[in-house]
Order: sequence, then C-alpha cells, then structure tokens
Amino acid sequence: MAGWIQAQQLQGDALRQMQVLYGQHFPIEVRHYLAQWIESQPWDAIDLDNPQDRAQATQLLEGLVQELQKKAEHQVGEDGFLLKIKLGHYATQLQNTYDRCPMELVRCIRHILYNEQRLVREANNGSSPAGILVDAMSQKHLQINQTFEELRLVTQDTENELKKLQQTQEYFIIQYQESLRIQAQFAGLAQLNPQERLSRETALQQKQVSLEAWLQREAQTLQQYRVELAEKHQKTLQLLRKQQTIILDDELIQWKRRQQLAGNGGPPEGSLDVLQSWCEKLAEIIWQNRQQIRRAEHLCQQLPIPGPVEEMLAEVNATITDIISALVTSTFIIEKQPPQVLKTQTKFAATVRLLVGGKLNVHMNPPQVKATIISEQQAKSLLKNENTRNECSGEILNNCCVMEYHQATGTLSAHFRNMSLKRIKRADRRGAESVTEEKFTVLFESQFSVGSNELVFQVKTLSLPVVVIVHGSQDHNATATVLWDNAFAEPGRVPFAVPDKVLWPQLCEALNMKFKAEVQSNRGLTKENLVFLAQKLFNSSTSHLEDYNGMSVSWSQFNRENLPGWNYTFWQWFDGVMEVLKKHHKPHWNDGAILGFVNKQQAHDLLINKPDGTFLLRFSDSEIGGITIAWKFDSPDRNLWNLKPFTTRDFSIRSLADRLGDLSYLIYVFPDRPKDEVFSKYYTPVLAKAVDGYVKPQIKQVVPEFVSVSADSAGASATYMDQAPSPAVCPQAHYNMYPQNPDPVLDQDGEFDLDETMDVARHVEELLRRPMDSLDPRLSPPAGLFTAARGSLS
Repeated sequence: MAGWIQAQQLQGDALRQMQVLYGQHFPIEVRHYLAQWIESQPWDAIDLDNPQDRAQATQLLEGLVQELQKKAEHQVGEDGFLLKIKLGHYATQLQNTYDRCPMELVRCIRHILYNEQRLVREANNGSSPAGILVDAMSQKHLQINQTFEELRLVTQDTENELKKLQQTQEYFIIQYQESLRIQAQFAGLAQLNPQERLSRETALQQKQVSLEAWLQREAQTLQQYRVELAEKHQKTLQLLRKQQTIILDDELIQWKRRQQLAGNGGPPEGSLDVLQSWCEKLAEIIWQNRQQIRRAEHLCQQLPIPGPVEEMLAEVNATITDIISALVTSTFIIEKQPPQVLKTQTKFAATVRLLVGGKLNVHMNPPQVKATIISEQQAKSLLKNENTRNECSGEILNNCCVMEYHQATGTLSAHFRNMSLKRIKRADRRGAESVTEEKFTVLFESQFSVGSNELVFQVKTLSLPVVVIVHGSQDHNATATVLWDNAFAEPGRVPFAVPDKVLWPQLCEALNMKFKAEVQSNRGLTKENLVFLAQKLFNSSTSHLEDYNGMSVSWSQFNRENLPGWNYTFWQWFDGVMEVLKKHHKPHWNDGAILGFVNKQQAHDLLINKPDGTFLLRFSDSEIGGITIAWKFDSPDRNLWNLKPFTTRDFSIRSLADRLGDLSYLIYVFPDRPKDEVFSKYYTPVLAKAVDGYVKPQIKQVVPEFVSVSADSAGASATYMDQAPSPAVCPQAHYNMYPQNPDPVLDQDGEFDLDETMDVARHVEELLRRPMDSLDPRLSPPAGLFTAARGSLS
C-alpha cells in the first residue's frame, strides 16, 4: 500500500499524469480501496506473451472481483450505501471487460503501477542531490509540454479564424446572390411603363452600386482573412516541425540508443508510454491542422478569388503531409528486439509497435506486419531507396503477425512469439572476416491507411544488427561482434558501419557495462582491473591507467588476432572470465573473495609478506575461464604456490567453496579475512545419514604435496575421490613434504596439474558404487590411495 500512499502525495503536473492513467478500463476508486491487495499480487510474474500464463491471469481477475465484492459488502450506514453500489458496479464492469481477455487486465495494472512508481520516483529525485539529472530531464519534458500547450492554443486560434472566415464567406455568397438577383430584375424592367421603369431602374442601380462596392471590399477582406489564416498555419507548422524534431530526432533516438546499449548490459531503455503520449499529441494536432487546411482549400474552391492564397495553401498542405508521414514512419518501432545472436532452427520473439496507431484509428482495420531477414548490403540499398523488393537472405518461419490494439494501455503492437530462422544465405566474406563478423538485420514492414484512406503509408523498420550462428560454439565470437557494434555505432550511420579503432577508455566503458550485466553484479571493473586488462591487451608493463587513455584498440586486437604468446584473443579470455563467474562464482565475486585480475608475478608480490596460509584467487592466463589459487607457505623449496587452474568442468564436479574448505592449510583470504568467515556459508552440508543401507562417498580436493601424516586417521570415515586424501588441519611442522619424489601432478612451472588424476578419480568412484564382494581384486587401487567408505551392506 506504500506505493499508493506515495502516489497520493503527487502534485501539479505529476498528479494530472497519474489521474490520466485511470478511467473506465480501471477506475481510480478500485485502486484506492484495494491498494494493499493490488500491490501484493505477482503482476510482473506473468509473461504476457505466454498463453500458458492465462490461467494465472484469470485467477488474478477473479481475485480482484472477489475483493471488490467483499469490500462492497462491508460498507454500512448512509455513507456506505452509495459506495457499496459503486464498488459492486465496478466488480461487474471489470468482470465483463476482462473475462475474455484476462491478460489485458494484467497489462493494464502493470502499466498503471509502473507509471505510478515512475512519477513518484521523479518527484522524490527532484529534491535529492541524485536528482540533478532527473531535474534536467523534467525541465526538458516541461518545455515539451509547454510547447504542446502553445500548439493547442494556436490550433484553437486558427480553428476560430477558420470559422470566422467561413461565416464571412457564407454571408458574402448570400450578398453575391443578391447582386445576381438585382441583375435579373433589370431584365424585367422592360415590361414596365417608362415612368415606373425609370424610378425602379434608378433604385436598383443605387442598390447595385452599393452592393458591388460592399462585395469588392468584402472580397478583399476575405482574401486578407485567407492570407492571414495561411500565414498562421505556416507558423504553426514551423512550431510543429520543431517539436516533432525534438521528440523524434532527440527523445526517440535517445530511447533507441538506450535500447542498443541495453543489449550490452546497460540499464533498461525504459517505457515508451511518455514518448507515445507525445507522439499521440503530435498526431492529434497535426491532424487537426491538416483538416483545417483542407477546409480552407475547400472554401477557396467554393469561392475563387485571385491571389497568392491557393499557392500558400498548396504549400502548407504538402508540408503537413510530409510532417504526418515522418511521424507515422518514425513511430513504427521495434519495442522488443530479436536476439542479436540468432541461432538457426531456434525459436525467437520480437515486438513491433506503432506509437500513433491508436490516435489515428489504425486499429479499426488492423494491419499485418511481415518480418524478413536481410543482409547488411541489402539494408544499405533499402535506405538508398533502391529496388530491393522481395530480396532476403534467409527464411523465417511464422514471420507474419496482425497488429493488436490493447484498449487498457492504448497501444497498437504486433507480438511475434514463435519465429524461427530456418535457413540463412551468407555473402562472400572479405579478407579475414569470419562468419561471426557478418551482420544481418530483421526487416519489419507493413502498410495501412489513415483518415478514410486519405493517406496510405508503407512503413519499414530495421532491427539492431544480428549475427547468425549455426552452432553454440560460435556464440562467444558472435557476441564480440554485437558488443562492438552496440557500443560504438554512431547515430545515422550507414548500415552497419562501426569504427575499426576506438580509444581504450571507450572500450573500458563497454567492457565494464557488459561485465556487470553478465555477472549480475554491482561490483564492476576497478581501476586496477582495467590496468591489468590494458597490460594484457597492449602487452605492456605500465601500471598507470592514465598512460593508456590515448591508446587505440582495433577490432583485430579485440577479437581477431591472438594475444602475444597465447592461443586466444583478448575477448575470448575476457568472455571466459565472465562465463565462469556467471555460472559458478557470482556470490564469491560479489563478496570480494575473488581478486581475479592479477598475474602470477603480481600475486607473488601481494602474498610474499603475508602469513602462511594466506591465499588469493586469480584468473588463469593459460586457461580460458580458469581460476587458480595462489598461496603463501614457507617450505625448504619455495614459499609461494600456484595450483593448476580449475575450469567450469571442475566446478561442475565440486564447487570452489567446497574445494577451498577441503584445503585446510588455506587459512586467510587475501589480505587477511578468515577463510571460513568468507566461504563457510557456501559449503555443501555433509549428509551423515545412510540412504538405502549405503553411506554416500564424498569427493574431496587435496594437493599431494600437502598431505599430513595424520590424514589416514582424520579421513577414516570418508572416501576421497578427486586426487588423494585430504589433509587434516595441522601446524606447519606436521606437513609431510616429499621433494625427493617428483610428483607428476606438478608441471614445469611448479603448478599442480589436477587433470592427470581425473580419470583415476572417476574410476575409483565407479568401483565404490559396486558391492564389495563383486570387485575384481585386480582392479583394486594401490594401498593408501583411498580409504573405502564403511557402511552397512545389504
């Protein structure tokens, strides 16, 4: 109910905007009396594009009606009598309105709640330091609304002038007819006697002279009225064009840019409701002025008077037609973009919306929208108005959809729910370009008429560029193409041109945006992280971020050429980091437990002066998506240790937290946080109870070089599958080190290679699942490699 309490505090224009949200489709009284119930329902959990959610929407409708009926029944007394009748009426009205389309009720209430929250948020931000940007936006919106008020007044003024012109012209025509009647009377004087004829002729001549003088003056007045009206229309159209430019070329383009950046993980582009309300106001005012101009033309045709008016009216008529054409074609937009990495034979969705459809009554004869996929070159030809009709670069199934009008929200849109790209036709590639660098776009087009077929429009809009893949292995490189395009596309570009080089700070911004979105974290890339990435990309040792600000990054450096000394590109390594964090380590990254972006030497420098048992987690240089543990422990041979990197495959077997929990000699998370304080909440609980007479074996992480003498006694109750028995917690003096026996788990750099023992671990686990008496003695592992789990056997 807190939302409604805050909404009631709105004032001025915000309050008026809130009141407009309500009407017969959803009365404000229902919102008021059922505020708590409405705000506690899962409106956002329903997918409006999923027919299976209709049952849940029906339940919400029934619940709303029941709550209203209960509220009505509880009204008592004289004051409650009228409210009881009113609430009962609303219950019946809502039941009848939404019984056949419960999804529309959900859409309606979501629309109302979203805009209420927006208005409250804007009102609150206006009085806070964080609201400076909102203030600037509100100021701009206020200016737009003021211009609309000015347009409303001048349009009303020209309407009054047109009525005055019409009345003046009608009276002029009456007097003109009188003049013709007088001329006819002259012809009848021949039948009179001379004296009477002279008398009547003199009177008629005087009347005719006077009337013709009046007609001449009035013709000049009419012409002046017509010129003044045409000039006023010219000024109105100038103001209209200016307002339309602000809304379409500034506000709508900014929304589209936000939509594009949202594809890279930027904030949501926001609702189209405010933009639609502006576009509808534009459409209404444009249409009113167009009708006025046509009426003025009709008056001129009815009573032609030589002068410049006909030319002026023809000019303003052409101008108003251009303005409305630009409005209609520009407001045919893609509300929900198709996926920018598009896999063949995979279902996908998109939504197209006409922002002025409801106001121009397009929904009275709902148009059909068709979707086709075209190449970059075909998109260029289309924008040049070259003949590309029926050309496409693939076949999309379920590519036609009729636009639907949603009464509650006033939106006209087409929801493509089950499209699928059946096949794709690729162009000849240039140079080193791969298939994951080739861009396509989905073209949506339709045709409809407005104003009783007065104007017929053919509208088209292009989706953001899409990269078509046929296998999941191509996804990562395709995502790089999309990221670069979304981040660095310039307004008004030729499809789909992007700069080949960008400054490092620009790329940093794009990477940080993508990183936070993929990992779903507010913990983005720090200055130190960006220095590490710059060093990796530019093969540099400079540790000052400012030194990289003037450096450029080419597309080839980003995702075409391998990094020096490695068999992967910069993007492939960075994408691997995001992948492993997203799948397995999101909470650890958010907790600050993963340092991540440090190399082996930097890890050495950070740990060298720390107490034994201090460790850090960093992203591997040698394994894409790998995480390695570096820790401090003094021994005769060394004091810094690096474990062979773990990958997604390893974490699917045993989580990072459990692996760290197994290694008891890892005590502090760098710089000095106790390990269990950071990771214990993520440990998998041990199930001590036997199931079906069997004790479940456990997989444990060990490092052979760190196995304690007491491991056998400490681990007698568990079976360790991963590499070897896990050590017990013991002081340094109790660790058994075996420098005289080189272990194959260690690589030449002193890192532990855990992959070598994975097959043995899986084999041992398989053996343990069999009854003890069925084991082939020849397959028994060497003594001391593992301890069998003890439990009752059936």
